Amino acid sequence: MSFQRDSAARDSRALGAFDRDVVIVGGCGHVGLPLAIALASRGASVTCYDIDAAAVAAVAAGRLPFAERGAALPLRRAVAAGTLTASTDPAVVAAAEHVVVVILGEEGSDPAGLGPSSIAGALRDCAGWLRDGQLLVLRSTVSPGATAVLEKLTAELGIDADVAFCPERIAEGRAMTELFELPQIISSRSARGLERARELFGRLTAGLIELSPEEAELAKLFSNAWRYIKFAAANEMFMIASDRNLDFERIRAAVSRDYPRAADLPPAGFAAGPCLLKDTAGLAAASRRFTLGAAAIGANEGLPGYVVAKLAQRYPLSEMTVGVLGMAFKAGSDDSRASLSYPVARLLTGQGARVLCTDPYVCEPGLVPLARVLAAADLLVIATPHPQYAGLAARQPVADIWGVTGAGVPL
Repeated sequence: MSFQRDSAARDSRALGAFDRDVVIVGGCGHVGLPLAIALASRGASVTCYDIDAAAVAAVAAGRLPFAERGAALPLRRAVAAGTLTASTDPAVVAAAEHVVVVILGEEGSDPAGLGPSSIAGALRDCAGWLRDGQLLVLRSTVSPGATAVLEKLTAELGIDADVAFCPERIAEGRAMTELFELPQIISSRSARGLERARELFGRLTAGLIELSPEEAELAKLFSNAWRYIKFAAANEMFMIASDRNLDFERIRAAVSRDYPRAADLPPAGFAAGPCLLKDTAGLAAASRRFTLGAAAIGANEGLPGYVVAKLAQRYPLSEMTVGVLGMAFKAGSDDSRASLSYPVARLLTGQGARVLCTDPYVCEPGLVPLARVLAAADLLVIATPHPQYAGLAARQPVADIWGVTGAGVPL
């Protein structure tokens, strides 16, 4: 897809000095907002541009639209100082020297994340406000070759701008620590673009890793795919142990204790969220073959079905009320995107069970308080290992593949 510059928009703005250091396209989301807060805390003036009006209103008022540890206070301070602003007006793009694109493709349309169609969509509203002299930074996970696509789109617009790909590497809930502590991967085709990316992200950390754009694109995909494969291996081992009525966690603890070659064997559990599956599938889609990735998807996505099938062998589910504890995709989070708790609940319902779902962080229709679940349920399933469930004293049996309660029953 190509764009034509909006001449009216271009003529209506002065092409002099930039008024802001950074504008983040998609800046009120889980990736963009922590970056905005971090940069603002290091002296940059930052604007979050987003089409989500509710999230923009929250940020403009100094409130987080989602949970992120350690972000609330620096957000309030930055908003009060005027170093962080938020807007739904794409014209703000013209005011900033650095334009950071943090946005995902439409659900199901682009398995590798931010590919050509998604880049075009992300820039559609703000393309007319891009300016000569800006640095355009892709920050989200992208399909291999996506940086080259942005370079082509920029050239078609007739803009003299540098393009960089600098992937995010944070985990939700730890962004305000990891943005400063983890090394940042930076890449650009040009020496000037690389130097500008170095200066921008050097505000956060001295640990900078320089790659070519194509290397950086694969580095991000490899990182998430490797993590997803490790979870799949643990889940396969869990199923092997469970089929033999053995406790996988006891075995894992024995294998990894004081034995560095097995120290990275993770516990079993539902591997979910908006990144790992998508990026593994994206790498497979962009490659001639990725058999490990395909196998990992089968193992991780198949775990809910395995758990419910094993429970159906042990319990008369059609006669029971089952409580599903935790709907977020990870512990301590309010983010339920791509959570495997929902397939667990659907599969239990398909077995005829009455299902009650609860979560201490997720707020959405249909969820009920934990106390009601504990009072009504005949069986509990720990779907998300929230800290609130640690040491849970329950009168009913608990299916806990995570081992968070310390009192789970074998499947």
